[in-house]
Amino acid sequence: MFKQLKNIDTAFQHIKRFSLFLIAACVLVSGFAIWKSFAMVQSSQKHIYILANGKALEAFSAERKDNVAVEGRDHVKMFHHWFFTLDPDQKVINTHINNALNLADETARKSYENLKEAGYYNNIISANISQEIEVDSIQVDLANYPYYFRCFATQKLIRSSSTVVRKLVTQGYLRNVSRSDNNPHGFLIQKWETVMNTDLNTKTDFHEPI
Repeated sequence: MFKQLKNIDTAFQHIKRFSLFLIAACVLVSGFAIWKSFAMVQSSQKHIYILANGKALEAFSAERKDNVAVEGRDHVKMFHHWFFTLDPDQKVINTHINNALNLADETARKSYENLKEAGYYNNIISANISQEIEVDSIQVDLANYPYYFRCFATQKLIRSSSTVVRKLVTQGYLRNVSRSDNNPHGFLIQKWETVMNTDLNTKTDFHEPI
């Protein structure tokens, strides 16, 4: 009888250990499954689909720090494009300048007002001048915040009889702000100034009458 009780007790101990082992295994498997599911959800959230021309194109999200240099250079490029790409049309000038001023602080507005007071934009309209800019390179220093940048560009003033080519160098700093439709990169240019704006050459266009 005692032997039977001992056997029952031993069997009970085995069942108890097996049950504990089974419970621990279930907890581990459940924990792994939850962790894996959470990781898959996070991974799936990084997939972005953009609708373009009726087609869904897959894009991938990334941390802002991974794209600061790229976005910063594009922000500076777009600012210079809007500020310096002008046609002899007051509406075009106003639209482009407003787009540029959304990307910078009061230093850009002050430069605009100084040019306006000097009659620069009136001269563009009256002389039928088109102004274009091509950004050659942009340097952004990410070692310190706000981020210092320097922009090197070629500026063209196109008249009916000649084209003036200028070398333009500007500098300033990039500060983080909230993204918006008017400022998609989430940067604001501050302490912007022109370091160099000198004529390189003038090309005269003469056309023989037919």
